[in-house]
Amino acid sequence: MTTNANPLLDFSDLPRFDQIRPEHVAPAIDALLHDACAALETVVAPGFAADWRALSATLDVATERLGRAWGAVSHLNAVMDTPALRAAYNAALPRITEFFTRLGSDERLYAKYKAIDPATLDAEQRQALKNALRGFVLGGAELQGEAKTRFAQIQERSAELAQKFSENALDATDAFAYYARADELDGVPPDVQAAARAAAQAEGKEGYKLTLKLPCYLPVMQFATHAPLRERLYRAYATRASDQAEGEAARYDNTAIMRELLALRHEEARLLGYPDFGTVSLVPKMADSPAQVMAFLRELAAKARPHAERDVADLRAFAAEHLGIADPQAWDWPFIGEKLKEARYAFSEQEVKQYFTAPKVLAGLFKIVETLFEVSIRRDSAPVWHPSVEFYRIERPGPQGAQLLGQFYLDPGARQGKRGGAWMDDVRARWLRPDTGALQTPVAQLVCNFAEGVDGKPPLLTHDDVITLFHEFGHGLHHLLTQVGERDVSGISGVEWDAVELPSQFMENFCWEWSVLRHMTAHVDTGEPLPRALFDKMLAAKNYQAGMQTLRQVEFALFDMCLHTAAAPVQDIQGLLEQVRAEVAVIHPPAWGRMAHTFSHIFAGGYAAGYYSYKWAEVLSADAYAAFEESAAPDGSPSVETGRKYRQAILEAGGSRPAMESFKAFRGREPTLDALLRHQGMA
Repeated sequence: MTTNANPLLDFSDLPRFDQIRPEHVAPAIDALLHDACAALETVVAPGFAADWRALSATLDVATERLGRAWGAVSHLNAVMDTPALRAAYNAALPRITEFFTRLGSDERLYAKYKAIDPATLDAEQRQALKNALRGFVLGGAELQGEAKTRFAQIQERSAELAQKFSENALDATDAFAYYARADELDGVPPDVQAAARAAAQAEGKEGYKLTLKLPCYLPVMQFATHAPLRERLYRAYATRASDQAEGEAARYDNTAIMRELLALRHEEARLLGYPDFGTVSLVPKMADSPAQVMAFLRELAAKARPHAERDVADLRAFAAEHLGIADPQAWDWPFIGEKLKEARYAFSEQEVKQYFTAPKVLAGLFKIVETLFEVSIRRDSAPVWHPSVEFYRIERPGPQGAQLLGQFYLDPGARQGKRGGAWMDDVRARWLRPDTGALQTPVAQLVCNFAEGVDGKPPLLTHDDVITLFHEFGHGLHHLLTQVGERDVSGISGVEWDAVELPSQFMENFCWEWSVLRHMTAHVDTGEPLPRALFDKMLAAKNYQAGMQTLRQVEFALFDMCLHTAAAPVQDIQGLLEQVRAEVAVIHPPAWGRMAHTFSHIFAGGYAAGYYSYKWAEVLSADAYAAFEESAAPDGSPSVETGRKYRQAILEAGGSRPAMESFKAFRGREPTLDALLRHQGMA
C-alpha cells in the first residue's frame, strides 16, 4: 500500500479522518513500527553520538509519526466505535504497547541519554532530559533478565485489560434501553422526551427510548416524578459492567479485569523497587507521598463534613415534608435535590437550559478567551470524522499579520458508539522540528457528550454542560498556547499529572461571572439574554450541596489511593469501597451498587493512584483565579494584564519547568487551601 493510498501514513498536514478505514490500520502500523525500530537501532549503535539534537532528529521523528498515526486510530475508536475498527485497534494495541515499553526500558538508549552533557542543552531540553531519565527508570530500563521480560509482559497485559474494561463500560451502557410509556415520563423535560420519542420511532418502536447516556439518564433521575422509573434506570446504571447486572448485561462484568489490573500494578511496583503502585504513581507528580495525599484528602473531608451533613439533613426534611418520601432511596436523591433547589432558589436546571444554546455559548467562550489571552479564534477547514465536528484556528494578531498558534476540533454531541464523558486530546504537539527546522503548530481535539438539538432548534446545554465545555477548553488552551519548542515539554507534555487540571478547572470559574455569562446566553425561543435575577438565583445556588459533592470526590480519590497502596493486591474491591464510605460518605448507596466497575478514570484512563489530582489542582486553580478576582474592573470584567501574566507564566510555559515554579511565577507564592474553601462556600 503506497503512502498516498493509506491516509494514516500521510503526515504532510492534518489527519485525513474522513478517509481512515479499519483496513488501513495494520499496514500503517506495520510500516511505522518498522521505521521506529530501525531508528532505535540506528541511535543505539556504538558510533552514534550522545547528542540531544541528533537523537531527536532520528528517533523522535520516527516515534512521533507512530504516535500521531496511533493517536488518530485511538481517537476514532473512542468517538466512532464499530466492530471492524475495534478489531483493528485491538489487533494493533499489543504491538504498540510492546514497542513503547521496549523503547522506555532499552538500557542502550538509557545509556545514550545518560551520556548527554546537560551543559550543551537549553533550559527546555534540560527539563526534557531530566523527565526522560526518570521515565527510563520508571519504564524498567534498570531491570535485567527475567524481571525485564516480566515488566514488558505486565505493560502489554495491562493495556489489553484497560481497553477491555473501557469496552465493557461502553457496551454495557449502550446495551440498555427501556421503552417508557408516556404516563411514566411525568416531569421529564420536553426536549428529553422529544429526543426519546424520536429515538424509539427511528427503531420503529412504540413509546420513548430511554438510555444510560448522560443527556438522557441525568434528566430522568432529576425530574421524573415516577419513582419506579427512576429506580429502574438507577439500578441499570449503578450495576453496569458488574456481577450485579441483570440478564444479558452480566456478560460485561469487569470484576476479574479489575482484580488482575490491581495485581499487575502491584507486581510492577515491586519490580521497580517500590512498596506499592501508589508510591510509583507519585514519583513524577507534585505530591510527595501517598501519606501526604491521604492527609490532604482527609483534611478536606473534615472541613467539608459539617456542610455535607447539613446538606443531607435538609434533603431528608424537605423530602418528608414536601414530597412524601419518608425514607429516601438512592434513586430519590437527585430528584429530591432538584426539587429542593427549585423550592429554595426558585429556578430549575430546565429553566436555565433554555438560555444556553450551543452556538451562543461557544461564541461567549471564544469572546472571553480572545479578550483575556489576546488571541483570535476563527472557523477553519479540515477533514473530520463526523458531520457535526467543527474545526477552528487560534491566531495572535500582530504587525506582520496574524500568527497561527494552533488549531482544534470540537466534537460536542452524544451518539451511539461514542465513549461517554468529555476530554481533550492532542493530535500533535508544538515542536521546532529537528528534521526540517520548521515550527510545527499544535492541534487538539475537544470532545463532549451534549444532547443534540430537537425540532430544528440548536442544542441546549445545562449550566453543567457549559462548565464542562469551559473545562475541556482550558486543557485545550494549555496545549495550544504554549510557546515551548521542545516537543516533550511543550503544552501539556511533561506537566505533572496532578497539576494538569489547573488550567481546565481555572476556566470553570468564568461560568459564574455575570460579565462573561451575559454575553453567552439567548433564550432558544425569544433570543432574550439570561435575566440578571435568574443569574443571581444560580449564583446563590452555586454552592448548593458543595459539602456533599466535595465528600463524593474525596471518596473516589481516597478509594483510588487505598486500592493502590494496599500491602497486597485487593481482592474485595467492593469491601474496600464500603470501608472508605464508612469513613467519609454521608449517603450510602445500596449494597448492590457497583460504582467501581465503570470507574474508567483509574482502570482505563491514566488516573490510577492519581484521582486526587482533581482536588489537588482545584486548590491551585482556585488560588490562581483569586488573582483575577483581586484585579477585576469595577464592573467585574477580568483584567487583561492578569490574563497576560497567567498566559505567560502557566499556559505558555507548558511542561518546561516544574508546575510549582510556574504557579509561583504567576502568584508570587505557594498555593493555599483558602480560596478553594471560600469559592465553595466552606470558608
